[in-house]
Amino acid sequence: MRGRRTRVEPAKRLTIGYCRVSTDEQAEHGVSLAAQEERVRAYAIAKEYALDEVIVDAGVSAKTMKRPGAQRILAGICSGEIGAVVMLKLDRLTRSVRDLAEILDLTRKHDVALISVSESLDTSTAAGTLVVHMMGVVAQWERSVIAERTAFALAHKRRNGQVYGRTPFGYRRDGDRLIPVPHLIEARDEARRMDNAGASLRAIGTHLQTRVGGRWAANTVRVMLESHMAREVETAAEI
Repeated sequence: MRGRRTRVEPAKRLTIGYCRVSTDEQAEHGVSLAAQEERVRAYAIAKEYALDEVIVDAGVSAKTMKRPGAQRILAGICSGEIGAVVMLKLDRLTRSVRDLAEILDLTRKHDVALISVSESLDTSTAAGTLVVHMMGVVAQWERSVIAERTAFALAHKRRNGQVYGRTPFGYRRDGDRLIPVPHLIEARDEARRMDNAGASLRAIGTHLQTRVGGRWAANTVRVMLESHMAREVETAAEI
């Protein structure tokens, strides 16, 4: 008599918690990993999710998905191992509209739910998916506006000879203003002429070392030649 064939059940899909914090956020806003994990675990218990693991990305930005924890989650989604991902907020996973759209396509293809605790979102429903898309677009718009304002403020500082970062070669600081140093300006202009004539960065560095002293690696020469702050200050002086 032939034995009965045992039916093999599909492997259980995992429910994964995800936490991420950047160093700045943790220092300025107290968005600690411990607090995130506590909220995620409490939510899973309340909703009767069996949370299998909490994956953590510590001290990394959400501008890119190239994070160890995020990559593990994407791999688990593609392999069919993960069935749901729970996070405190959507921006813990990504701040990019493009990345969000790709993640939503991936989770839809593999029937995986993205669940946000704070925003009460669950992409296992059509309404949840729609709201996630809308929130991602608004967040991207807010970041673009902030970036534009920052760029405008920095350009204004450069045009008015105000220092907002490293002092460019050829100048010295006087409070928040840049004061030209004549012999350094001359050396910089010589370097620019050599660059325009096709001289190598190494050759320019050797010339500057003889002219003003110090060590001039090729990358240091490149930074000096491409200084946006110095260009803005020069343009403002000509007006």
